[in-house]
Amino acid sequence: MSTFTGFLRSRSDDDLVALLRGRPDLATPSPTTIASLGVRATSRGSLERALASVDAGVLQVLEAVVALGPDADVRAAIADTPAGVVLVDSALERAGELALLFRDEDGLHPAPGLAELLGPYPAGLAPASPTDPPGDVVDVLPDAPAGVAPVLEALTWGPPVGLAPSNATATAAAVDWMVRRRLLVMGDGRHVVLPRTVALALRSGRTHRAAALAPQPHFATRLPATVAAESTDAGERIVRLVAQLGRVWEESPAGVLRSGGLGVRELRRVAAELEVDERLAALVVELAAAAGLVGDDGEELPSFVPTVAMDEWSLAPVATRWALLASTWLATSRTPWLVGGRDEAGTVRPALSPDLHRAWAPRLRRSVLGMLAAQPAGAAPDADAVLEVLAWRTPRSVPPVSAVAAVLAEAADVGVLGAGALSDAGRALLSSADEAAATFEATLPPSLDEILLQGDLTGIVPGRPSDELESLIARTARVESRGGAVTVRFTADTVRLAFDDGATAEGLLAELARFARGPVPQPLEYLVRDAARRHGRLRAGAASSYLRSDDPALLAGLVDNPKLSGLGLFTLAPTVLAAQAPTRELIDALRAQGLAPAAETPDGHVLHVAREVRRVGRRGRAAASRRAGTEAPAQATAAELTALVARLRAPEPVAPARAPAPAADDGTDEPGDALLLLREAVAEKADVWVELVGPTGRPERRLLRPLRIDGGRLRAADVQRESELTVAVHRIASVRRARPVAAPESDDGIADEETA
Repeated sequence: MSTFTGFLRSRSDDDLVALLRGRPDLATPSPTTIASLGVRATSRGSLERALASVDAGVLQVLEAVVALGPDADVRAAIADTPAGVVLVDSALERAGELALLFRDEDGLHPAPGLAELLGPYPAGLAPASPTDPPGDVVDVLPDAPAGVAPVLEALTWGPPVGLAPSNATATAAAVDWMVRRRLLVMGDGRHVVLPRTVALALRSGRTHRAAALAPQPHFATRLPATVAAESTDAGERIVRLVAQLGRVWEESPAGVLRSGGLGVRELRRVAAELEVDERLAALVVELAAAAGLVGDDGEELPSFVPTVAMDEWSLAPVATRWALLASTWLATSRTPWLVGGRDEAGTVRPALSPDLHRAWAPRLRRSVLGMLAAQPAGAAPDADAVLEVLAWRTPRSVPPVSAVAAVLAEAADVGVLGAGALSDAGRALLSSADEAAATFEATLPPSLDEILLQGDLTGIVPGRPSDELESLIARTARVESRGGAVTVRFTADTVRLAFDDGATAEGLLAELARFARGPVPQPLEYLVRDAARRHGRLRAGAASSYLRSDDPALLAGLVDNPKLSGLGLFTLAPTVLAAQAPTRELIDALRAQGLAPAAETPDGHVLHVAREVRRVGRRGRAAASRRAGTEAPAQATAAELTALVARLRAPEPVAPARAPAPAADDGTDEPGDALLLLREAVAEKADVWVELVGPTGRPERRLLRPLRIDGGRLRAADVQRESELTVAVHRIASVRRARPVAAPESDDGIADEETA
């Protein structure tokens, strides 16, 4: 039988490139030789990842080969229809491409170590045994008692082990009847086992009932125009919400919990400011942090504030901003849908908590979007239909339906889905962020630079506002509804915000007139001028600071107001109050009470007090979490994989100070190559000479038959001493294949070198 390393060496360069592309963990870090590639490809971790990525058809083929051996007729064992034959042939090709199976002159063989991962009963069959009865023992079944059929029905398709009843029942009598006729054999304790030959006879030689064809679930279909409109609207909304979060936290940063997360009250405050529910608020917060737009400022009393990247992002076009958020969502290992749930200790999981990291989250998102991309355009399957397909595609790593439903909900919120179907921009996102941005840009409706101002102090933008108009609306009005048009309302409080930012009545009216379709309505003009007259009637200065007003009634009661007690207000004159708080703090506190103070210079001129804006670079806990959680290893390009294969083909340099090591196929003292030889020996049930280093450091050579390698330990049968031992892999100094002849022993029990 050929070795697994020999199989890899016989593969063409294109085959090796396909292997490295199909199993990217084999290429990172880069292996140095074909032998080291074989060691990595047969390691438990790599095999588990490979099995987790194959579909049910490939898994059936692997089980059939492991269960039946090299001479298995896989087609006959699995397929019962022409479609099944096509599936088996495709699965065999895929399994060979991933080096999970390899063929030699004896037939098909599983990769070393694969059988252990498929469990003790592959395809529901018991291990082969020399004492298994012939398959024709089932000829006695026509004369079997009544209780035999249910027992065989339960064991035939696996698992083949059952518990024999202890009381005198019809089932116990049936089991006893089958044991006496070798249809069952006794296992340990009260367990009985259905022999492999009997099971195969009952199955008519099949390992599976039928080929696992891909499911074809039924789902709704949406019109392309509906998908595009809803996904674009959701994409614009998520961009707007992230920008709004930045404005909220730049003025009023949110504290960081000792665990590194965002408190429940802070999340509720964010939800109230954004006017969304807490589930969507958690997604916005997590998305902004994962994209590096907000982060922990790293201060002694840390807070979450916008980063410098927020300013750069805010200046980019809408499509570019959306593409960054969407690509971040696709790649992040964060799971916002777990926010608000409870962990194993019963503690509520906060947003931005390190506990929300799940390494499988990016794979799940790509799997869900990949499934949707494979469907016809406009397909809108629900979570159950998606899960049905995913369960076939990756039967060894089926996600919970709650996680699939959460991913679909998040995809709709981000704008990757529209009306439940994958949008064109979402489909492009699977290729690249730049392609997604261009596709999203094409679906955006044209922006408008005009607003219909009405006499009832409302305004309507009949479409998508431009960035300039959106900024004006944010500073002067409150949005009442969004959809095909944007409806806003002007109030004294919303207009005051513009004056707080340094606007004047004439300047604000001129800006409104520039965007208005027609003249500014008289009621809105009166509102602006009245707000301007009232703005600044209360003046603040430094005493640490002071308040003065020509109207003593405005100052009455401020000194005794308990909500302002922290300012240290006291009366200097009927029209002047002094405060112990700084001017900035004094103005903020009065504005929070609904007043409209303005700062002034020592000579009485109005002074515009700029808002305090917090920024932090990409550092601190949130930035570190982003780097660790969202930046997946870059997929190697075809050119890089081709170059890697060329390096693997190159002959290994031999150090001049030592003799060249024996080839890995014959024997080696290299730890990696030795591990591969041991795995191959397990698969072949072959004997090897192993040089062990004992506790005293003295080497000892023993003829072993490896049985299993797991957890850094080798379990093997000592052929000469007829015993079994378990040894740590790091104690193995070298491994050499044993010749298929008995090796005479020397007087001290150590095999002679020449005959080994």
